[in-house]
Amino acid sequence: MTTPQDYVQQKAAASGSSFYYAFLFLPPPRRAAITAFYAFCREIDDVVDEASEPSVAAAKLAWWQAEVRHAFDGLPTHPATQALMPWAGKFGIEARHLLAVIEGCQMDLTQTRYLDFAALQRYCHLVAGVVGEVSARIFGQTEPQTTEYAHHLGRAMQLTNIIRDVGEDARRGRIYLPMNELRRFDVKADEILQGAYSERFTALMRFQAERARQGYAQALALLPATDRRSQKPGLMMASIYRTLLAEIERDGFRVLHQRVALTPLRKLWLAWKMQALGRF
Repeated sequence: MTTPQDYVQQKAAASGSSFYYAFLFLPPPRRAAITAFYAFCREIDDVVDEASEPSVAAAKLAWWQAEVRHAFDGLPTHPATQALMPWAGKFGIEARHLLAVIEGCQMDLTQTRYLDFAALQRYCHLVAGVVGEVSARIFGQTEPQTTEYAHHLGRAMQLTNIIRDVGEDARRGRIYLPMNELRRFDVKADEILQGAYSERFTALMRFQAERARQGYAQALALLPATDRRSQKPGLMMASIYRTLLAEIERDGFRVLHQRVALTPLRKLWLAWKMQALGRF
């Protein structure tokens, strides 16, 4: 019989995510907690990505909202929440954190465009900044300022995801690049939806990449020295994501027809380098 712990481990491993490689270096209790939290986030994400009908996805997310409330009342029914709840008190994970992740994914059902960066930031805060905050707590945060670092890092990683997934998201009918910035670079939404490259598109993407890079720099500047060791898993993910961003840039932002990715071996090497040497 599959236990909740087996379930979340399989969910995390199957994703092939950069996060999984950072978890490998954690001591067992923290690894168990972050694996369960990551599996929860994947479950919520999959509701939106895999649903063909928005109404069905909305109903599933409503179920998850109820499940979170039941879980914090001591009655989790899903393997992901069953695996996560034993760690919630120990690592300061609150219902509001999980509900924020669900709220961010609900935005994907109702919003396919963002007028400006301020609007996009709200989305990034919910689906990535809050995830960074919870992760930092699990990794072993001791300083309050580390929360701010974690939010900045989460948002920078989400901006990298947006750059990587422009074509894939467009095929799902979503464009996360702010509309006022498309206008500024004279890129039409139709061009993105049709996968049409241009110098204007490359300039737009270079602008997005620079913003993400600044986000990483701001995050690292905010991380207190006393928490640098405990936050190494987040720094591993930052290393992997910054390398991915550099790879996309080297490739000339050819992201409309393909999904640029690092090999598992390269991700493991980058994670190990941060763990062993403490540097990117």
